[in-house]
Amino acid sequence: MRAPPPAAERALKTKVLIVDDSPMMRRLLSDIVNAAADMHVVGTAADPIVAHEMIKSLSPDVLTLDVEMPKMNGIEFLRRLMRFRPMPVVMVSAFTASGTEQTLKALELGAVDFVAKPGTNAKTGAADFAGDVRDKIRSARAAWAASSAPGAIERPLLAPPVIAATRPGWRPSAEDLVVIGASTGGTEALKSVLVALPENTPGILVVQHMPQSFTGSFAMRLDGLCRIRVKEAVHGERVLPGTAYVAPGHSHLLVKKSGAGYVTELSQAEPVNRHRPSVDVLFESAAVCAGRHAVGVILTGMGKDGAQGMLAMKRAGAWNIAQDQASCVVYGMPREAVALKAVDEVAPLAEIGHRLMSRLYMALRTT
Repeated sequence: MRAPPPAAERALKTKVLIVDDSPMMRRLLSDIVNAAADMHVVGTAADPIVAHEMIKSLSPDVLTLDVEMPKMNGIEFLRRLMRFRPMPVVMVSAFTASGTEQTLKALELGAVDFVAKPGTNAKTGAADFAGDVRDKIRSARAAWAASSAPGAIERPLLAPPVIAATRPGWRPSAEDLVVIGASTGGTEALKSVLVALPENTPGILVVQHMPQSFTGSFAMRLDGLCRIRVKEAVHGERVLPGTAYVAPGHSHLLVKKSGAGYVTELSQAEPVNRHRPSVDVLFESAAVCAGRHAVGVILTGMGKDGAQGMLAMKRAGAWNIAQDQASCVVYGMPREAVALKAVDEVAPLAEIGHRLMSRLYMALRTT
């Protein structure tokens, strides 16, 4: 580990507190954070009890928090932290069924994002893991700073969504298609959009930046909450109305024309914008196959993935909606799409499902 910088330089860096019961993981995360020019570790804790005292004495800017720990698990600690001393938290989760479920719960409780711990033989993914850790610490601090700035609007991420009305007798055309892309903050944003949709929604394809061990559980969780069916996409299945297909974390998700409707395609092609699955890949395939019959939705997320694909959709005649800045955890992906003039409508998160269906009811039937 390199020597700590002088005090004046350290004062300008993001102060990170690492909470993890594994000495090896504490060392790994410390090395990753301290190797970045814009952040440094102010302390490490092996359990939440120690972390509680260190938060009071060190005032970190961002906390990385393990899910499963002794004395008090990460979820219970997060619940208490958000009640009494809210701060930006990035969860660090294991590739286990329990870890996945707990991580999704942590996002509900207010964690900004998560990274999945590398496996025991994950040397080839070390650089990607390090990049993810640093990126998500940066986005966590930026998101928190934006929401805490003077005059900032409180984000209505947990506000009840406006439920789209069901129009009796209305049925989507086999050519109608909805495509959605999201990243940081997207798990809760997607829930808000999908729970608002009626059973007769056109087929929906979703890309959420998420490791492959999480996407199946994420889809199952949404399936239990929504009126529509939600499942992890597999290669070559027909896209059916009333069903949302979530891209698996190991593959790009594309849509292909098949007769009057569509089928899914999974691809192991190289990452795009550092992501696989990539929102741009999905949106560009929708532009080619669905054109004016598509509605594109871009939600909260860091970076620019999806902006170019959304522009291709708009040029092909699609109608595009972006989440507004006030309701985004990170206003990155929607901002990039708006800057490219690829968006037809900007809406608060709670209204997107309703507005999406209003567009389908009114516009697509007359085009």
